[in-house]
Amino acid sequence: MKKIYTLALATLMFCSYNASAQNKEQRLTPEVMAKLFPTPVVSPDYNKDGSVTFRYKSEVAKTVQLDCQMFSEKKDMVKDDKNVWSITVTPQVPDIYPYCFIVDGKQVADPANMFIFPNEGFKNSLCDVRGDAPTMQDLQNVPHGKVSYRYYNSTTYGFDRPMCVYTPAGYDPAGSETYPVLYLIHGMTDTYETWFKVGRMNNIMDNLIAQGLANKMIVVMPYANAVPEMQNRKIKGDFNVLGTDNFVKEIINDVIPFIEKNYKTKTDADNRAIAGFSLGGRQTLATGFGNPDVFHWVAAFAPAIFGGEWEKNFETGVYADVNVLKEKLKYMRLCCGTEDFLVESSRGLDKTLTEKGLKHVTYFPGGGHTWMNCRDYLELTVKDLFK
Repeated sequence: MKKIYTLALATLMFCSYNASAQNKEQRLTPEVMAKLFPTPVVSPDYNKDGSVTFRYKSEVAKTVQLDCQMFSEKKDMVKDDKNVWSITVTPQVPDIYPYCFIVDGKQVADPANMFIFPNEGFKNSLCDVRGDAPTMQDLQNVPHGKVSYRYYNSTTYGFDRPMCVYTPAGYDPAGSETYPVLYLIHGMTDTYETWFKVGRMNNIMDNLIAQGLANKMIVVMPYANAVPEMQNRKIKGDFNVLGTDNFVKEIINDVIPFIEKNYKTKTDADNRAIAGFSLGGRQTLATGFGNPDVFHWVAAFAPAIFGGEWEKNFETGVYADVNVLKEKLKYMRLCCGTEDFLVESSRGLDKTLTEKGLKHVTYFPGGGHTWMNCRDYLELTVKDLFK
């Protein structure tokens, strides 16, 4: 019995010693904090003179470049004696710029920056360069709407799918006021979050509405690409990235019914608009031009249409008869940057619509296939909608 007692006491003392040692290690002492949270680099670092410093820390990288949409070419970064690679640049104009680091040939998001560009493929961060005065895309002291994450059942694909939904300030789900709806479609490899997190559509809407420059509306941002989820679920299907049939079907049969069941919406074509960028512009044209009884407001931003499709789609029935469109559409806007690789297609569509007598508004500014241009396209469009 005495031996058992002595063994138990020794075991207790050993456990107590271990617990004490572990507790000492688990205390957030300066040494432990230094191990858990090494001294961070600040990136991007916004300087008072309007320049921006980007930094990336690596002891093993041989080359690091900045790839930022402020510029058309990559820029080499320089390493200091603390293994921090850096570069300071000055944008021509304040804006929100996607960027990444090219580390030994590989694309890397900025690990020091929490603001990430939602995308299925490339890994970019966001650099928000502010000017002296706030712009429509900036957060301002105005009443703010709400962006909600929602899931709806897609009968088109057979599983639940995500979307973001913006409701304007003052929206009351129990109230009697109803709102028109804009269905806003992202570009290729972007996601349902991109118009919100990169396009800053919520800030643009809040500011325009507060200034009386846009009507209050609900904005629906569906996930236009079901392929990643289909692949995860090992579902066979149509993986043609340029195909629009399933997208149109899902918007008409699944997305619109969900929104009109769950939100205070006006439910006629006069109060439905659809707009989209790049591949989303292609999908917008197929949905809006193909269903003039559903949408009376259509806007395509640098639409991904190729090889004379802007003419063929009228002939093959992808788009409705032009006389029907002329009778029913209240609005058509076409936007594309003059340096955008899709500008010739947009000019071809513009020419075809003009020849067919379909009234439309165009905007061909400088700049390329960028979200800097997209935010301008959205601002111009929502100012006109539902007027």
